[in-house]
Amino acid sequence: METTSRAEPQDAAGGPDASGGQGGPQGVPGARRVVEGYLTAGFPWYGLDEAFTGPRWLMQVGTAADGAVEHGSVGHGDEPTLRAELGEEEQRFVVVVTVASRPLRRSPDGTGVLEATSVSSAAWLAGSGLLSCTWPAQLERALRQDWLEQQTAIAWELADDLHGGGWSALSLPVDGIPTDFHYRESEYGWVLAGAAQGDVHIGAYGRGMSAYGLGFAVIKDIESYADRSAGV
Repeated sequence: METTSRAEPQDAAGGPDASGGQGGPQGVPGARRVVEGYLTAGFPWYGLDEAFTGPRWLMQVGTAADGAVEHGSVGHGDEPTLRAELGEEEQRFVVVVTVASRPLRRSPDGTGVLEATSVSSAAWLAGSGLLSCTWPAQLERALRQDWLEQQTAIAWELADDLHGGGWSALSLPVDGIPTDFHYRESEYGWVLAGAAQGDVHIGAYGRGMSAYGLGFAVIKDIESYADRSAGV
């Protein structure tokens, strides 16, 4: 997907700025700067439904060349980290990715076309998101880039073949309506993707928390995620 990210994280969890720390000009709280990107989106955001009672936090949004918000992620549970103080096996989190449904369309400068978004787009963003916050514990940092490039290529191939043998079917409620998802597990966690009402696609990834039994719902107040990120 030809998008750029707004509020790039300092680590897999988004760093201090994404979790409400001070940053930016004149000490503007990071959570406030991040939430503004979500507020400009022309589509609803999805997260886990009210059955989940743990921490919720914002990550980042992705924008097209014309500045329009195309997708974004919100987190639930522990903020995934690559730092050693919290081992991968101890992390319990679910990240929900919302992708705007866009048709094949002309680029802003009129010189080409922009790729249409699909459930595969959500699967790709979820798969790459999972890879960004985990790798084998025994892997040397010097080898991380090679491993990441290899696994990213595999994730892309899997996302492009949702009806292949790498995926299974899983039905989960979206706004209370049973919805079919494509689901797969790996040693690093799990990934799922499906379509929702409101012209969006939903992706999700996690580890330490089972995907079975989860439910998704429209986030009524995205600023509440910023408040929880800031510890309010």
